[in-house]
Parts: sequence; C-alpha cells; structure tokens
Amino acid sequence: MSRPDPHGADPRWALALQGVSRRFGATEVLRGVDLRVRPGERVAVIGPNGAGKSTLFHVISGQFAPSAGEIRLQGRRIDGLAPHRIHRLGLARSFQVSQLFPSLSVFDNLRCAVLWRQGVGQVAWRFLSGMTAVTRRADELLAQIGLAHRRDLPARQLTYAEQRSLEIGLAIAGEPPVVLLDEPTAGMSRSETDRCVALIRRVTAGRTLLVVEHDMSVVFQLADRIAVLVAGELIAFDTPERVRADERVRQAYLGTPAGSPPC
Repeated sequence: MSRPDPHGADPRWALALQGVSRRFGATEVLRGVDLRVRPGERVAVIGPNGAGKSTLFHVISGQFAPSAGEIRLQGRRIDGLAPHRIHRLGLARSFQVSQLFPSLSVFDNLRCAVLWRQGVGQVAWRFLSGMTAVTRRADELLAQIGLAHRRDLPARQLTYAEQRSLEIGLAIAGEPPVVLLDEPTAGMSRSETDRCVALIRRVTAGRTLLVVEHDMSVVFQLADRIAVLVAGELIAFDTPERVRADERVRQAYLGTPAGSPPC
C-alpha cells in the first residue's frame, strides 16, 4: 500500500499546500501556509480583513505565483502555472467582483463557460446552434442554478443574488473536481443567503469546495472543516465545533475573550 507523502504530493489529497508564502515587496501577506483538503470535503476559509484570504485564493488559482512553497491539485504540482492551465486541470473559482458578460444572455454566459472548459477559445456564434452537447450542458446548468426562467435575459438585468448564482454556474460549467468560491453570499439578504447556501450545497455535492466567507452562520452550515487565517498565518484548521471552541480563534477573529460561551 502506498504511503502518504509528508509534503502533500499524495494524489489522495484534492488540494495540498506546503509552506506557501506570498510577498509584495517587504510585506509578507501569506506566511508558510500548510493546508491539505480531502476529495469531496468542504472547507471554509475565515479571518479578519487583511488576513490574506483572497491572496490565498489568488495564489491557488494562479493569479499570483507563490513566493515560496508548493501547491498540488490532485497530486499534480500547479504553483507557477497560468490560471487557464490550472482551470483546465480541474480547479475553478468565482470572484468577489462580478466576472459576467453583462450584455450576453444568461444562457450565452453559460455556453461561453462550457466552451472555454472544452478548450474552444473563439467560436463563430452562427456555429453554436449545431453544438448540441454545449447547448444541452448550458440548459442543465440553467436548471441546476434555478435560472431557467431567466434564460434569455441579459446578465446585467439579473438581480444581484441571481448574478451570484450565475457566477456559481460559470464556475461549475466544466464539472471541475475542485471549486473555490470567494464570498458568494456577500451583500445578500438572509433569505437570499439561505437560497445561495442551498444552491452551493446542491451544485458542489461530490466536489471539493473552498469558500471564503464572512457570514459565520453560512460557514457553520457549509463547512466540514474551517481554516482560520490571521496576518497571513494559518492558526487553526479543524472541525467547526473545535474551531468554535479554540481560544486563539475567539481572541483573534471571533472577538470573544477566553472563557466566554461558544459563539
């Protein structure tokens, strides 16, 4: 039987970070982050503003190269690869700021995402009608994210919550095994948040999920484990119950002194 690699190269990890750091000049934003995520696991990344959460996502997905350390996706080293190469290896992400094509219909946004995942960079629109597999997949996604009734509406006319749902649809268009969602419920009402959480649960079933989220009720609903970043360091990575009770987390992030009841 094969033995796990202590440096995270074991392909049984969906995502493995070893000693990942990122500097901007003299400022070290990430400091030796070690993080290993199991296939199918849902991990929430939390921490105060400026903790390095979005930078961590940028480094994992290739927007930034790490200053030090290794990142492996399903056993394959990806640190230093371009974002599009990482995406095609099976990692997709959403962003805090909308990445939609606002003038295209909801349906055509999804078709673009499906085509991109298949490696088709540019296609004349008149040929799309003949691409039945692409059309079928886009329609499946519409149903999954609950926007079939908005199929032909330009994306800019969607409500904010619907746009966030569409972004999740774009992220899963190519059926990636690993999905990163950056603050998917930010700016939503409670009812919109509840619907978004249900959507995330539904469309990431069987996938590995990393989610940056400030709403702790969402974190505790979604996460199998919680990673806590403070000043670029991973100070805790454990189950929600243990993180909730961790004194360092209480003091550094959740804002409650030692001895207070669990939040």
